[in-house]
Amino acid sequence: QVQLVESGGGLVQPGGSLRLSCSASGFTLDYYAIGWFRQAPGKEREGVSSISSGHGSTYYADSVKGRFTISRDNAKNTVYLQMNNLKPEDTAVYYCAASPAGWGIIPDLYDFWGQGTQVTVSS
Repeated sequence: QVQLVESGGGLVQPGGSLRLSCSASGFTLDYYAIGWFRQAPGKEREGVSSISSGHGSTYYADSVKGRFTISRDNAKNTVYLQMNNLKPEDTAVYYCAASPAGWGIIPDLYDFWGQGTQVTVSS
């Protein structure tokens, strides 16, 4: 059974950090591009970052560039999103997704989605 599970969300103060994990079961993440998306209440789903399969090219939305870092650990079949200098506007449910072909932050590229993890940035 193909499954993606996000973890690592929580409540953090502005300026703080969190590391989200996206763990896969039932398939090997190395063969897939992985994207991180987020959705805040009342807003559309927004692409945050993506990492390609193979050589691991990365892409970041302008809103997170310089603050977020995506990486993958193929041995653990896990992709991470390190989030630093968090801002209240980063508050959202964060989802990871896997794409067998193509990469980027277009949701339609992705076939498999996790259930999401809540990130709240507040003082």
